Amino acid sequence: MRMSQSICVIGLGLMGRPIARRLASNGFDVSAWNRSPLPAQLTEGIPLARDLAEAAAADILLLALADSAATGKVLKRLSPHLRSGSIVVDMGSSDAADSRARADRLARRGVGWLDAPVSGGPGGAAKGSLAIMVGGGDAELARVLPALNALGAHVSHVGGPGTGHAMKVVNQVIVGLGIEAIAEALALAAALGFDVAQVQDALRGGSADTPQLRAVGNRIARREYTPGAKIKTILKDLSMADGLADAHGLDLPHVRGAKEICERAVELGAANDDCAIVFELHASDGRLRGACDAPPTGFDR
Repeated sequence: MRMSQSICVIGLGLMGRPIARRLASNGFDVSAWNRSPLPAQLTEGIPLARDLAEAAAADILLLALADSAATGKVLKRLSPHLRSGSIVVDMGSSDAADSRARADRLARRGVGWLDAPVSGGPGGAAKGSLAIMVGGGDAELARVLPALNALGAHVSHVGGPGTGHAMKVVNQVIVGLGIEAIAEALALAAALGFDVAQVQDALRGGSADTPQLRAVGNRIARREYTPGAKIKTILKDLSMADGLADAHGLDLPHVRGAKEICERAVELGAANDDCAIVFELHASDGRLRGACDAPPTGFDR
């Protein structure tokens, strides 16, 4: 079933662009808006709204923004233009408490809310294979579900407003600690004289063989850290997880440790690099190297 309602994707970053293109290619009435101008090659094939007022005229506004603060800033600018009956869907990774407050404020104006963060990265958005965790009401979800089904292989309604973003934090703990575990394991492998391909082949079919090992391992093998998921994004998510753990009296030492490693990478200038670059903090002398620098011992075969 195709959606007759109009959709505007707000935020044309790493996720927003493939989300907009995927919806357009599946027959949805899509436009998009970004806070700053983008090169034409990045927005090719995406119809652009002339201004925020035109963007807000859409029936459904899909926000694909960096974090809760960015979402708040955009919502403040959108607020004068929002109309009763529209629905705002926050597909980024925001703070769950912020999402509950935003849902309440919008409801008083007759505007619906869903938090629908995703897992699967830009590639998953392009292929329509994302996992989507939805918090919000049944009626709002029913209206937006055709679009979400075009973007995701699995759409899960986990509760009321804010619960989607809470579930995303759980997801990001697994993702963040997985990247750190792979980086440490491959640093040890390098010290022992093995290369990434050997590790991936030896572990194939076993308990340690995961899509993440293949994807992160391939980036490390190529020393290619063009972002799929940026260090600063994972740091933001692990920081939220650490705060929630404290609030609920939990001791999660591995979350704290992974957060500190991401903080170190950011301090060294890697905020916008792919998370796989944490490997460089464990291998050799722990300096951050770019893709063109000489690999450490064990990865030079």
